[in-house]
Amino acid sequence: MIPAGELITGALRTLWEHKVRTGLTMFGISWGIVSFILMNAAGEGLRVGQVRQRENFGKDIMIVFAGRTSLQAGGARAGRPVRWRDTDYLSIRQEASACREVIPEFGRSGMPVRSRYNNGSLMVTGSLPPFASIRSLSIAEGRFYNDEDDAAARRVAFIGSDVRRQLFSGQPAVGETLHIAGVPYTVVGVMREKGQNSSYDGKDVSKIFIPFHAVMRDFPQKPPGNPRDIDRLLVTPVSWEEHERCKFQVRRALGRLHGFDPNDKEAAGIWDTVEDAKAFVRIIDGMQYFLGAVGVATLFLGGIGVMNVMLVAVRERTVEIGVRKAVGATAGAIRRQFFTEALLIAGLSGLLGLGSGLGICFFLNQLRLPQFFAGMLVSWKTALISTGMLGAVAVLSALYPASRAATVEPIEALRFEPGG
Repeated sequence: MIPAGELITGALRTLWEHKVRTGLTMFGISWGIVSFILMNAAGEGLRVGQVRQRENFGKDIMIVFAGRTSLQAGGARAGRPVRWRDTDYLSIRQEASACREVIPEFGRSGMPVRSRYNNGSLMVTGSLPPFASIRSLSIAEGRFYNDEDDAAARRVAFIGSDVRRQLFSGQPAVGETLHIAGVPYTVVGVMREKGQNSSYDGKDVSKIFIPFHAVMRDFPQKPPGNPRDIDRLLVTPVSWEEHERCKFQVRRALGRLHGFDPNDKEAAGIWDTVEDAKAFVRIIDGMQYFLGAVGVATLFLGGIGVMNVMLVAVRERTVEIGVRKAVGATAGAIRRQFFTEALLIAGLSGLLGLGSGLGICFFLNQLRLPQFFAGMLVSWKTALISTGMLGAVAVLSALYPASRAATVEPIEALRFEPGG
């Protein structure tokens, strides 16, 4: 039996003698591995980037807007406008067991705001303390307003990072006083910078956040609006599985409170980020399956190339095989020789492809990438699948040529004339 080292050395020598053919064959497998890695890394980067952007806006939230009825309910006509009230959330909380949080939100745009250093026309938003976690408002300095602040309707403010730059010009903001439409508010916190690619009333970094009961007292709707009207409700489900039930329970409670059919989606319009997230997951999964299938197909085409090249090598070396068998080489020794050559081609190609794919991902990650894209992310799963597919391709592409070489008869081989 030929030692493994000698077998590998001989296989490498043979491959070097046919370096052009070997190189072209290796390129096919390498490109298959590179394609699989790049496609899956791009899909994973897009998925993670979108998850981060979605969580920057708010994780698993539903924004409930008041609209007009499109269905008759009782004796009320369709087309009637509805408005949410400042106490609706209390009733909904009691009825909607599938919802984790239900909070009101009321905002006033274009409010005149001034500090000791500057002034501006800004959006002022009032809600309850859970708003910070629901809408992913991270704290850079100070704190967000708490339950005691809201219960007492204290005049405290949490400001966005852009608001701090505009009104304080790099000066300390926490503890300073803002005058909102002439009403003094004390800054208790500053929001951390965050990217945001979606919103319903502007970017959070450009807003001032104050307690709900303070905004309703100091800046209510002006006539002909009702001073108890609010803009919207923010709702989070207990879980993804419960989100449809939560949505129905909210509409049912609002329908009872405002006299419309709970199936009337026009009366209570909902921006459902949970449903958006589920749809996005389905799209990304489908895209990754498709891109992965393209990479797998490319890889297996490279494997077919290895098989064809090795079959050609068997034919070209028929006389050599016959001589070796005539002097005592066994069919197993011939099989091992050609099997080793095919494995070396596939293995070296795979290592080259793996290194190239990781190198390209590393290079692209050094570039300035858009916020919605987290970069070329190679997961352990991708690397494991790549290695497994490479091993399968290597074995499958080596088995048949090696078996063909082992079945060559010495007498027929010695009669063989290349090209004949």
